Amino acid sequence: MSAPRLRTTSATLRTWRRTGDCWLPVAGPYTARVGWNGLPTNRREGDGTTPIGTFPILPRMYGNAADPGVRFRYTRLRCGDWWVEDPASTAYNTFQRVGCGVKPPFKVTTPDMSKSVHAYAYLAVIGFNTSPIVPGRGSGIFLHVQVHNSTNGCVSLPRPQLLRVLRWLTPSPAPQIVIGINLS
Repeated sequence: MSAPRLRTTSATLRTWRRTGDCWLPVAGPYTARVGWNGLPTNRREGDGTTPIGTFPILPRMYGNAADPGVRFRYTRLRCGDWWVEDPASTAYNTFQRVGCGVKPPFKVTTPDMSKSVHAYAYLAVIGFNTSPIVPGRGSGIFLHVQVHNSTNGCVSLPRPQLLRVLRWLTPSPAPQIVIGINLS
């Protein structure tokens, strides 16, 4: 995914597949949205930026809607499902199923994932700050449904394009997303 500059909320996403030593275009270009504070040189939790780099797509997808036919393991979100944003928690930057109406054992700053009905209808987890997890570096970076002109740091696509991408992705070989400035 390529943004024209650091301070933008819009980018272009294309999908590619590798054949031997060559990368061949598959789909796109799609207009994607990124963090309200653009793309950073040094990302921190809550700064509204989308991280720059090459990251894996993690092996489980999630959504408030039924599995749309993805080839990954899929978890339907429900009340009490959280992505932990609390840097002081040992569960930082992981999915946690707490239970509906149960107070989470970590500090929360956003509603549970089931409340983001439209944005999280379907999502893939971008493996930013996952190996190793560095508290405070950033959490919960997803590829999800576009509902606004920017995100809190995720990458979003209009629903039809997102579904095309999610259904196209395969767990093996391990897919990656490249996020940068003026990529060709």
